[in-house]
Amino acid sequence: MQMTHAGSSETWSRVKELLVSTLVGSLPSKPGKLLRRLLYRPILKTIGKGVNIDHDCKFLGAQRIHLGDETFISHNVSFATLPNNQIVLRPNVSLGDNVSLNSDGHDSKILLHEGVKLDRGVDLRAHGGCIEIGQNTYIGPYGCLAGPGCIRIGRDCMIASHTGIYANNHNFDDLTRPINVQGTTNQGIVIEDDCWLGTGVKVLDGVTIGKGCVIGAGAVVTKDMPPFSVAVGVPAKVISRRQHSKQDRVKVCRAEVVCSSSV
Repeated sequence: MQMTHAGSSETWSRVKELLVSTLVGSLPSKPGKLLRRLLYRPILKTIGKGVNIDHDCKFLGAQRIHLGDETFISHNVSFATLPNNQIVLRPNVSLGDNVSLNSDGHDSKILLHEGVKLDRGVDLRAHGGCIEIGQNTYIGPYGCLAGPGCIRIGRDCMIASHTGIYANNHNFDDLTRPINVQGTTNQGIVIEDDCWLGTGVKVLDGVTIGKGCVIGAGAVVTKDMPPFSVAVGVPAKVISRRQHSKQDRVKVCRAEVVCSSSV
């Protein structure tokens, strides 16, 4: 049986990845970074200006990986994509030590917008869905985001260490079959702009956390949170709402008066 063209191309791409990694992947210091920037260029889909790739990084499916300008990749970062999937890093993305990005399944995609920072040990696994993180959002050490449902996080969010965001849930209604053969639901998760999630927060499938929310450390979010909520507990419950200060409210009122008088 002859190997298909797609299979042959995939095999040859993998050979090039392994060859380049063997030659320059472990070289330390400035010479290693310069050589990696030069030799990874032909095997990656795109690589921008000023990209830093530290030592001992791993690439699987490099021809489906896009690195924007001034991307910083620390040591021992792992990228993995399967055919029909993508990993896209916009400019000025920063990946800490031992970060893992895995885009597998069918038509999976990981998209990190400009200025995103993933601290050490963060693990992103698209598993057949999409993970999209907005501009200037930070995810703290050892955070885990996993599909296969889509996960969309807005801009300017702060997500602390050991946070778990899981866009799937196991079915378990049938007592005659093991839970692991009953399938999953994959509704997806949305975290809107300017949210702060404390350390150890867990966000479960089907949840939307509205703009400007604050979720206290250790909370388990099982239902939607209205914008500007402050929530704590297991399960998370809203205990207050963020509001404009009196001075801010005066400014808003004055602006409304000016606008109405000019109509």
